[in-house]
Amino acid sequence: MKTKEEILREGYSALIGSLGATDAIRFLQHFRSGQGDYTKERRQWLDNKSLMEVWEEMEQVSNEPK
Repeated sequence: MKTKEEILREGYSALIGSLGATDAIRFLQHFRSGQGDYTKERRQWLDNKSLMEVWEEMEQVSNEPK
């Protein structure tokens, strides 16, 4: 089994190999640590919605022009 460090090193190498250094950095910048309590916020967003309502909202967003 690979260590965490080995996986991270190989992952960075794969990103840089595929995207180049600049675009790999740009990609990684999308995954910063956030703030707040995601579980609490998710419950506020979803507790009063049915699964079908969530699904319909996801479809609307995915069908919006980009």
